[in-house]
Amino acid sequence: MQTYLNVAQIVLALGLIMAILLQVRGGGLGGIFGQPDTVYRTKRGVEKTLFQLTVVLMVLFVIVALMTIKLT
Repeated sequence: MQTYLNVAQIVLALGLIMAILLQVRGGGLGGIFGQPDTVYRTKRGVEKTLFQLTVVLMVLFVIVALMTIKLT
């Protein structure tokens, strides 16, 4: 059981890293050319799905980590 939890934790960690790195950060070079970078915008489409996936992966990672600690 411990081996499966360790493998699951590694897979979740890699998935979480990928999800975080794929998220788009607002602003960019727009501020250099006079565009306002404080515009409020909502997450839509793929950006929203990726954000929700990140939250789910984080919750699963914490649950698996707590299960690993409890079984040790």
